[in-house]
Amino acid sequence: MNINYWLLKSEPSAWSWDNQVKDKVAMWDGVRNYQARNNLMKMKKKDLCFFYHSVSEKQIIGIVEVIKEYYLDPTDPSGKFVVVDVKAKNKLQKAVSLEKIKLSKKLSQIALVKQSRLSVMPILKSEWLEILKISNN
Repeated sequence: MNINYWLLKSEPSAWSWDNQVKDKVAMWDGVRNYQARNNLMKMKKKDLCFFYHSVSEKQIIGIVEVIKEYYLDPTDPSGKFVVVDVKAKNKLQKAVSLEKIKLSKKLSQIALVKQSRLSVMPILKSEWLEILKISNN
């Protein structure tokens, strides 16, 4: 099975890692950007996503797994946007800050830096592994 890697951004005041852990499974809703929507539509069951606290914290805090592929976002009256369901897997050993990511030569092309406003983005396997390595050091 081929697993793809992603990064999902959320403002902790709107939906935090603690909310995700408490609810275990959650619908990733509220995406209103077409590129982010298209990324949600590419996600498959078992894909893994970093859970990133944006705005105030700017750090990757945990990992969630896609457990249900895209369907229409019930919070979107236009019917143009979609959601996926994700399940909390585990918290990173140490959160990885945007600052640390920017300092890593191996992560210089990561979408988080190149497209900083995008809320749902693909991550290369090599980038995924590098972030895990940073978290474990």
